[in-house]
Amino acid sequence: MDNLNLIDTFSEFKELKNIDRPTMMSILEDVFRNMLVKMYGSDDNYDIIINLDKGDFQILRMQEVVEDGHVEDPNRQIALSDARQIDEDFEVGEEVTAEIKPREFGRRNILALRQNLASRIMELEKSNLYEKYKDRIGTLITGEVYQVWKKEILIHDDEGNELFLPKSEQIPSDFYRKGDSVRAVVIRVEMKNNTPQIILSRTSTVFLERLFELEVPEIFDGLITIKNIVRIPGERAKVAVESYDDRIDPVGACVGMRGSRIHGIVRELRNENIDVVSYTNNVQLYITRALNPAKISSVRIDEESKRADVYLKPNEVSLAIGKGGYNIKLAIQLTGYEIDVYRETTGEDEEDVNLEEFGDEIEGWIIDTLKGIGCDTAKSALEIPFDELVKRTDLEEETVKEVLRILKSEFE
Repeated sequence: MDNLNLIDTFSEFKELKNIDRPTMMSILEDVFRNMLVKMYGSDDNYDIIINLDKGDFQILRMQEVVEDGHVEDPNRQIALSDARQIDEDFEVGEEVTAEIKPREFGRRNILALRQNLASRIMELEKSNLYEKYKDRIGTLITGEVYQVWKKEILIHDDEGNELFLPKSEQIPSDFYRKGDSVRAVVIRVEMKNNTPQIILSRTSTVFLERLFELEVPEIFDGLITIKNIVRIPGERAKVAVESYDDRIDPVGACVGMRGSRIHGIVRELRNENIDVVSYTNNVQLYITRALNPAKISSVRIDEESKRADVYLKPNEVSLAIGKGGYNIKLAIQLTGYEIDVYRETTGEDEEDVNLEEFGDEIEGWIIDTLKGIGCDTAKSALEIPFDELVKRTDLEEETVKEVLRILKSEFE
């Protein structure tokens, strides 16, 4: 116990990742001084010398030499006869510097010191990890899957720190095994039971933004700005970009030659469809671009209510709505306008009937559901195959059959 087992104690902490050498030295000295105060009442007459490399230390005590029998404070004073056992030349009034051996602390104090040291180091390690990742919120992280659970994945970064990727922050088609490499963005850092939890995300729009910065140098350099990103993770995303240099085509730069840049991002996002559109202050043009790949015939804007009526040819309506309604949902989020889609009326459509006319036979919420997928007239609903209509409206099959029966009867 002569060295307080400090070689073992230091070796436990020498690999700590987030504590610098000066801070470690300060903690160790503070722990020793607390023990000295507890044992002797003060520590101002002690020098502590720590050697981190060797895992060793020295505690030196300074005492004033007094006449035998006149020692009032054994911590600060030493009898002349005792001083002369150290060096026979000592005289009264001089100062003696002597090393305190660890065995003088006693076993209980030694154990308390080790526990205090471990506690202080761990607290600082947690605090530093929290501050480190708090400053990295919104940054891209690459780590290795360490453990897979039902509700989340435990990931280790390159320093062995624990990061968490919850199921809710994973792309629906994500699948990982232990040892797999994962790329995600830090979205939040929180303290739970005095332990920092670093939460990652692959569904955040920030993750997609960082991927674009990684793949498109013009975005990273600030020549192209991402004005807005909206996405339905694993399904579809829309990215509005703007160039400050007229010589740079923002969409072309993001897509790359033959899609070389966008393909890397799409693969990372498990084949999520990404529409890159050029941002503009012209609302009509912006909405037209946002509804890509559908070709818009005309747009009517109501600035006050932030609504837009979009008119398309019948065969373009389904493209504007998109699978599961994703395309129009994202266009609404991207532009900030509530968009209603209508089929252009042609000569052939003059005999068509607006769905509102069936209000006495079909419930209003069912009509709203049909309009939500772009069916605002009877014929537009009848043109969609039965199975597809069930899938897109998410209505019961019997309900859809009854609706189609009512609509067909109008033309018989």
